[in-house]
Amino acid sequence: MVKIKSAEEIELMRESALIVSKTLGMLASEIKPGVNALYLDKLAETFIRDHGASPGFLGMYDFPNTLNMSPNAQVVHGIPNGEPLKDGDIISVDCGALKNGFYGDHAYTFEVGEVAPEVKQLLKVTKESLYIGIREFKVGNRVGDVGFAIQNYCESHGYGVVRELVGHGLGKKLHESPEMPNYGKRGRGKKFVEGMTVAIEPMINMGTKNIKQLKDGWTILTADGKPSAHFEHNVAIVNGKPELLSTFQYIYDALGIVSDEELEFRQAKLQS
Repeated sequence: MVKIKSAEEIELMRESALIVSKTLGMLASEIKPGVNALYLDKLAETFIRDHGASPGFLGMYDFPNTLNMSPNAQVVHGIPNGEPLKDGDIISVDCGALKNGFYGDHAYTFEVGEVAPEVKQLLKVTKESLYIGIREFKVGNRVGDVGFAIQNYCESHGYGVVRELVGHGLGKKLHESPEMPNYGKRGRGKKFVEGMTVAIEPMINMGTKNIKQLKDGWTILTADGKPSAHFEHNVAIVNGKPELLSTFQYIYDALGIVSDEELEFRQAKLQS
C-alpha cells in the first residue's frame, strides 16, 4: 500500500534527504586515488551522526556499514573494504539517513582521478536518464511511464538496464510501495497521485543487463565484468509535479561543477 505524505511529512523527508546530500558532498572531496572505502565509510557515519541523524543502512537487513560502496563492475550493495581506490576507477556511493522518523536515501557514482571517455559517457547517460525518469513522475502518470523513459534512453545508447534491482517508495520505511523499475511499458502499473514519495535510481551497465551476486550475500556485479553506474534521487509529487527532496549540488560545489540540471524540479529553496 502506497503511503501518501502530507506537506509537513514531505518537509521532514527533505530534511533527511539533505543530510544524505550533504554527506555525499562531504565525501566528494575525499574520493581520490589511494583512499579506501572503509575510511570514507567512517567519515560518513560520523558526519550523519553529527547532523542529528542515524545511518539509514547500518544494521538494516544486517548490513555491516553506513555506505554501500560499489566500484567499477559492482552495480550496488558493495561492502566497504580497505582496498585503495585507483586512478581511473569509478565508485557508486549509496547513502541513507534516518531523522525525525523518515529516511533519506540516494546515490552518486564518482570518478576517481582520470576516467576513460567511454566510462565518462556511461555516467553521463545514466545521470541524464535519472532526470528523464523523474520528469515522468507526476500526477496521472504511472510507474511504467518512468521505467519506459529510463529504459528507452539507456538502451538507445547501447547500455544494459538491470532488471532485478529497482527503485522504491520512501518514507518512514526505507523501502515502501511502489517498486520503481528502470524498465517498463507506458501506461502500466500504479498511478501517481499527489503526495507520493519515491527513490528513483537507474542502475545501468556498460554491457549486458545481467548481474551476479558475490558469496558475501550483498555485492552485485555485472555478469560480464564491465562497469556499472548508479544515480539516485528522492522525489515527491507536489502540486502535481515532481519535486526533488535530495540534491547533487553539494557534490558539485565540492568538485567545482556548474550544473542547472535540477532547476526544473526544485520548487523549494535549498538549505545552506
